Amino acid sequence: MANKQFVHLHVHSHYSLLDGLGKIDELTEAAKSMGMNALALSDHGVMYGAIEFYLSCKDRGIKPIIGQEAYVARGSHKDKNTAETKPYHLLLLAKNEEGYKNLIKLTTIAHLEGHYYRPRIDRDLLSRYSKGLIATSACLASETSAHILQRDLAAAEQTINEYREIFSPDSYYLELQHHPSISEQHLVNQHLIDLSRKLKVPLVATNDVHYARSEDHDTHDLLVCVQTGKLVSDSKRMIYNGDFSLKSPEQMYEHFRQTPSAIENTLKIADLVNLEIPLDQNLLPNFPLPEGETEESLLEKWCREGIKKRYGRETPQIKTRLNYELEIVFKMGYPGYFLIVADLVNFARSRNIYVGPGRGSAAGSLIAYLTGITDIDPLKYGLMFERFLDASRISMPDIDIDFEDTRRAEVIEFLRQKYGQNHVAGIITFGTIMARAAVRDVARVLGVSYAKADQIAKAVPPPIQGRHIPLAKTLSENAELQQLYTQDAEAKQVLDGATKLEGTVRHASQHASAIVLTKEPLENYVSVQLAPGGDVHQITQYSMGPIEKIGLLKMDILGLANLTVMHQAVEIIEAVYQKKIDIYNLPLDDKRTFELLGRGETTGVFQLESAGMKRYIKELKPSRFEDIIAMVALYRPGPMQWIQSFLNRKNGKEPITYLHPLAEKSLKETYGIPVYQEEVMQLAKDMCGFTGQEADTLRKAMGKKIPKLMNEMKAKFVAGAMKNGVEKRQAESIFKQLEDFAAYAFNKSHSACYAMIAYQTAYLKAHYPDCFMAALMTSDLHNIDRLSIEIAECEKMGIKVLPPDVNESFAAFAVVKDSSGSKNSFIRFGMGAIKNVGEAAAKRIVEERKKSGPYQSLEDFLSRASLVLNKKVLESLTKSGSLDRFGKRSDLVGAVELMIKYISNGRHKNQDQLSIFGHSGTQELAKIKLSSVSEDKTLYLTWERELLGLYLSDHPLKRFQESLRGKVMEISQLKDLPAPEQPIRLAGIVTSVKTITTKSGEQMAFAAFEDLGGEIELVIFPGVFNRQKDLWQNDALLLVEGRLSSRDGESKLLLEQAWRLGQDQLPTHSVAARPLRSRETQTDTSYTVELPAKADRHLVAQIRSILERHPGQVPVELRLLQNGQVKSLRIKLKVQPSVKMQSDLAKVLGA
Repeated sequence: MANKQFVHLHVHSHYSLLDGLGKIDELTEAAKSMGMNALALSDHGVMYGAIEFYLSCKDRGIKPIIGQEAYVARGSHKDKNTAETKPYHLLLLAKNEEGYKNLIKLTTIAHLEGHYYRPRIDRDLLSRYSKGLIATSACLASETSAHILQRDLAAAEQTINEYREIFSPDSYYLELQHHPSISEQHLVNQHLIDLSRKLKVPLVATNDVHYARSEDHDTHDLLVCVQTGKLVSDSKRMIYNGDFSLKSPEQMYEHFRQTPSAIENTLKIADLVNLEIPLDQNLLPNFPLPEGETEESLLEKWCREGIKKRYGRETPQIKTRLNYELEIVFKMGYPGYFLIVADLVNFARSRNIYVGPGRGSAAGSLIAYLTGITDIDPLKYGLMFERFLDASRISMPDIDIDFEDTRRAEVIEFLRQKYGQNHVAGIITFGTIMARAAVRDVARVLGVSYAKADQIAKAVPPPIQGRHIPLAKTLSENAELQQLYTQDAEAKQVLDGATKLEGTVRHASQHASAIVLTKEPLENYVSVQLAPGGDVHQITQYSMGPIEKIGLLKMDILGLANLTVMHQAVEIIEAVYQKKIDIYNLPLDDKRTFELLGRGETTGVFQLESAGMKRYIKELKPSRFEDIIAMVALYRPGPMQWIQSFLNRKNGKEPITYLHPLAEKSLKETYGIPVYQEEVMQLAKDMCGFTGQEADTLRKAMGKKIPKLMNEMKAKFVAGAMKNGVEKRQAESIFKQLEDFAAYAFNKSHSACYAMIAYQTAYLKAHYPDCFMAALMTSDLHNIDRLSIEIAECEKMGIKVLPPDVNESFAAFAVVKDSSGSKNSFIRFGMGAIKNVGEAAAKRIVEERKKSGPYQSLEDFLSRASLVLNKKVLESLTKSGSLDRFGKRSDLVGAVELMIKYISNGRHKNQDQLSIFGHSGTQELAKIKLSSVSEDKTLYLTWERELLGLYLSDHPLKRFQESLRGKVMEISQLKDLPAPEQPIRLAGIVTSVKTITTKSGEQMAFAAFEDLGGEIELVIFPGVFNRQKDLWQNDALLLVEGRLSSRDGESKLLLEQAWRLGQDQLPTHSVAARPLRSRETQTDTSYTVELPAKADRHLVAQIRSILERHPGQVPVELRLLQNGQVKSLRIKLKVQPSVKMQSDLAKVLGA
């Protein structure tokens, strides 16, 4: 028995989305553990996992068989009718490279041409692309099985003969499966055995594998319920009856002991397979070369020309560095890569498409700088080429580029036109079920209550620095989760299921920026499918890792909104002030720019606009570009601990010290504090005599914690340092400090590029604040939350944002000079952002105004803009204030019907008009007489909120601002606050309410709630809802109290109580334990800790102990509510607030 062999040929992984459970490594490891020599992968209609599977098999010494369970149309693959909603299944396996490429072709055609509910092929396509493929009749959903189940054996026989003809007799098999609990399977098996004997078509045994181990059956059942949206308790749902696991050879022999040939044929098929997929190739497209040039000579030529443009002349430093870089690039075969990217960037610049200064380590390349790929001088800022590329690198380096987000499509279209439509595609990415989502999914299908599911999910810690902690690890380390698991049977069931589901692929989507560019047509390397949207038409079915492993050129072409903002700002500046700004050549020592940064007025400034960054940049008071580079690198989890010391050293409040005198050169720029990876590399060169390549190897060893390499590099580091006079113990100490630092060290090249965009945006805001803010708001035209923040920023800056106006507004936000002759200007709200008007109608109105002058009267406007005015558009224009210049808003709204009639009469009189618009004076119509309607300012605000998405001229909440100050939190603060257990209070206005009925028949509601700076969803459970039903109306002004719940980065308030502002008596008691403010929400003068009413000396001592561990410059104030009065106490401690301090305080205060 132990020597029996069997090969599973029908295997679904989790790339059969939400149908297969098995992860690739689980399947291959299971096969290896059972002594199997080969294994197939045959996911439904896709090749997503092919390369990952191929590599996993190779690593385990198993022969990989690449296949697919294809969908075959009942007619043509292009037919779309009711019958085609259920195509047949057919198992296809690649014998060799030809079969593999044919499988790619068939998959691509199925997705690009045959997708109708499923990606389908047809028999004609199979006839054309059958070479190198083996086929089996597949499962119960096959055509053969369908005929058998319909008792049409003649049709079944005909189908078998036709497929045998397509694939040849030795490459077509009838597939048997053993699932005794499925009666139809037994019937199909019997007839297939009979037909096999009659037609001499061989049998093959499979198990239609959907998971690795038999004990995974229940988890797979959960997955199917997640996919179908059904409860496990629903008996009418889809259920996989039987064991669909990767069974052992012994089990399969036992199941098919009556048909041993079906087992033997699995080994025969495996022997027929001889597929080697070429990997780690250099598949760069051929760059079109001028006559007489090679890729090497052309790149060097472009670099020499770049020296003249960038530096004026070649210095010894430039010459040495360039020769060094060219030598490595030529040796590794990458000159064409630089040519392709430089050509792309130069195309964009020639079309006036703004391009970012660079991104990532590519900015460390002098070649990139000279050819125009990047815009940061690597020599000036000490950026290292080895951080980008060294001779030991196996894969192609990344050159990522930012373009204006609104013009990214033009850049990609350039590639398509130059290299061919079938040579360019986006790259797929896969979303997996993460820990918290797994908990909620499992709880939902098990029918667990929302409250219980929320409790369990919230006990799962959020990702740390973007890295998800596996649920199994959390269960072993997290006390709260352990308690739930051991003491609550329902929670245990949820967590067991979630642990197994975690990491399973949930869906396929498109990588936000990655593009693949191929030498030969895509179908020679990878299958593609239709892109879900965006700037590409098709995406590869292999994700980033496999694409790189094959050796294809992957480029990150990113759309960056900040570049669009800058371009629009520059255009507005030229239109309003007649000044041309060259954004690529700004002075980097501009006083006004650094003053703006020093004031912390950085809303809209790239990378510098978070509340925490504003506070630090204000304290830093940057005076040179390098300070911005450092802040971009430091303001992240990890290095944030060094920010205060960096600020103190910069401002002379702390002495500047170095690890060793030999470290001064590398760390001088950052005041002795290691900030960048490049500093570690430079220190190793200066102190230990490392080469650039050795220094980069050290960086990789430290950053990736590779033990063997770390030991080798440590020995080399210490030996090199000792040669330069450093004592052994000190050298070891320095290595240890660098090792600790490397865990959070940042790439200086990337930081410098981001700092440049930060500086450029800050420059525009400092010199042309009105134009910059108008461009910024235009970029956020449909993002109400951002618009609210930006309009509030305009108010702080003294810039008025006025309602739209048909004579002054454009489709976008516009800067308008004050007609009174003063130097002041204001911003007009964009008409394109008005609900029911839209950009097309707004642009037509503006075009007519530009062509024939301002609209002189209401009648003039109605006549000239008649063809874009219908009732909806007119109502929106009048209610939003766009026509206020022609009369009182309430009067105009009341006259909309008259306006419609006026337009209609005008059209009848001008049937022969040829232009888009009528012309002023061509119609002899009576003027519209406006009836006087009393004004209602509250109604005006309601209209603004409805049509502009926000309150513009005023806000209903403003009259309560003073009375609420210090008593409530602002919604905008919540995003920086960990979800606390204790209640919080907010004040705002209800903007929408959705009422639902729960499964128990009770009513509850969800309400959108906003204050002056943000919006949040309120969840009102039945108990609270029934107690205060009358409160939940649109435009209700309320004070609310509840507990914060965060899921997938979105916060909601689970409501406990609410009061009407201006009507109800508001509570005088404090919230039981109000949340600690995050450091961003503290005032500049103190850090406030609010104590619970029953605080004792022991608690105060604990708080003091925590505060003492975080010394700094911010005074501390303790507040205690007793007998209805708030008592404040300033203590003699000063702290540096941090996430750690807040977390520790929250624990002792019961948060």
